[in-house]
Amino acid sequence: MTTIAILAFPGVQSLDLSGPMDVFAEANRFLAPERHYRLRLIGTVPGGIECSNGMLLQPHATFETMTEAPELLLLPGGPALPRETPAPELRRWLADIAPRCRRVASVCNGAFLLAHAGLLDGRCATTHWNDVRTLAARFPKIVIQPDRIFVRDEHIYTSAGVSAGIDLALHLVFEDHGGELSLNVAKRLVVFTQRSGGQSQFSPYLAPPVEEASVLQTVQHYVLGQLEADLSVAHLAAVASMSERNFARVFVREAKMTPAEFVEKARVDAARVLLESSNAPLKTVAHRCGFGSPARMRAAFRRHLKVSAMDYRQHFGAYRDGPAARAAG
Repeated sequence: MTTIAILAFPGVQSLDLSGPMDVFAEANRFLAPERHYRLRLIGTVPGGIECSNGMLLQPHATFETMTEAPELLLLPGGPALPRETPAPELRRWLADIAPRCRRVASVCNGAFLLAHAGLLDGRCATTHWNDVRTLAARFPKIVIQPDRIFVRDEHIYTSAGVSAGIDLALHLVFEDHGGELSLNVAKRLVVFTQRSGGQSQFSPYLAPPVEEASVLQTVQHYVLGQLEADLSVAHLAAVASMSERNFARVFVREAKMTPAEFVEKARVDAARVLLESSNAPLKTVAHRCGFGSPARMRAAFRRHLKVSAMDYRQHFGAYRDGPAARAAG
């Protein structure tokens, strides 16, 4: 079994805990018992712990009693973390146990716990967008990547605000058991299949909410399912059964971007996933995502991400050479 220890402290954000826990618990439904995730809540104080929303938790143990390193140590966030300094004994425990864990991860501003223990010095990391400046000011040795859902630097993972912990947990399941299980868990939880770590915290997939069965929703779903197709305004207007002029006007009003902008951003996001999770040639990625050529994909990446597709793969691709790519970054 894979042991996952999740730190619980007074004022912890409950979703930072329960989101990832539910991902791993749902994964257990599809796994043989001997491959299950074993979830343990580790308290920073004895007895029950009250979350920031008032929910009461009963940890399995306190951190002082945990000497054996888990396979995964998960540190959630909480509203008070950016302005508080953890107790010295907790910092020492984190500094001692983290190097012995196969993986260490933080959710939201749980990155501050890692930072106080010196575990992020010289590393790339992210946190909730609202706490990025505070983290950068207090810990200048961290290479902060503010516009990422989650970031991996060797065995340490950091994720953005709250629900991004679910994305990170799905990715960890993907690393352990592959894409099919990760997809099944996402379906069970009715969440986005898997937002890749390099995606912006404000992804075009997360378009402004629209009414169910609206024309805009129909077109958005069509785009995301047909990235290789002709996605010109004329074609999309035909899908919506509208004139080109009226369709373009309605789309901008409801989506807050032009149809062409949405299509290109969706293609960039799809290319990100392929660049991160496969070693397919750039020509193949460009074709599958509807760019037509690597040159057009490269230009789109530079417009939206300020890096080339090749540079992006070197930073975030699963097939990169870890230390070498990190040094290049």
